[in-house]
Amino acid sequence: MTCPGTSSAPKLDFGGTTPYEDYVHASALHTLQRQWSDDPREMSFLMITQVMELYFGLLAFEWRQTQRELRADDLRAAARTLRRSELHLQALDAAWRPIARMTPREFNSFRDALGEGSGFQSGMYREVEFLLGEKSASMLVPHRAVPAVHAALEVSLHSRSLYDDVLAALLRRGHAVPEEVLARDLSKPYAPDEGVERVWTEIYRGDASDELELGEALTDVAEEFTRWRHDHLLATRRAMGAKAGTGGSAGVAWLEKRAQRSIFPELWTARSHV
Repeated sequence: MTCPGTSSAPKLDFGGTTPYEDYVHASALHTLQRQWSDDPREMSFLMITQVMELYFGLLAFEWRQTQRELRADDLRAAARTLRRSELHLQALDAAWRPIARMTPREFNSFRDALGEGSGFQSGMYREVEFLLGEKSASMLVPHRAVPAVHAALEVSLHSRSLYDDVLAALLRRGHAVPEEVLARDLSKPYAPDEGVERVWTEIYRGDASDELELGEALTDVAEEFTRWRHDHLLATRRAMGAKAGTGGSAGVAWLEKRAQRSIFPELWTARSHV
């Protein structure tokens, strides 16, 4: 249906670039794929990896927004933003499927083109892990030659994670979050705390509340991120077995260790006490 006095035909001539191009920069995006081999399957791997990078940036953006909402004590807005990021994680996880269907022979046909390149060298993925509390100073080392990336990650390493801001918001709402949890060395990986577990236990024992909705949104994010890690492990195991990974990592063994880590740990353990 069209409004009176308007044409039903779309505008085709803009006298230059289209508004879509100006907004999306599609032509620039489609110049960023550079195959290093002659194998056509490499294009699929390369472009999917680039899509993942864009999603890492989007997740970092959403979780920083969540932090701002938590610092403003707007738990409902924070939960909505987390729910949105959960959908981004679902889309990110779906990107593994084409890669996971490659046979070892197909993957090996262009694997040498990666050289020492590896996903663990992604600065934006590292930002995502730091925001989730998965801190590690050693993970800054690969980025020393890129000062802007290294500096940004160093700031994130020493800043509050998303979960730290959640706990700070709960403390301001009168929950007995131990002060030492928030006063710890933020550059270290988050370690489970019995006092935090008791806080979540009391929240989940109570009636529906903003705190409970926030807890469920966080749990959804943790679940989807864990699923992404697990599917990364499966895709790697299927494509290359137990061989050493690119970039000198231990491949599947490295991913297995990462997949076992628990995100927002007390949200899972507190359920045993409800």
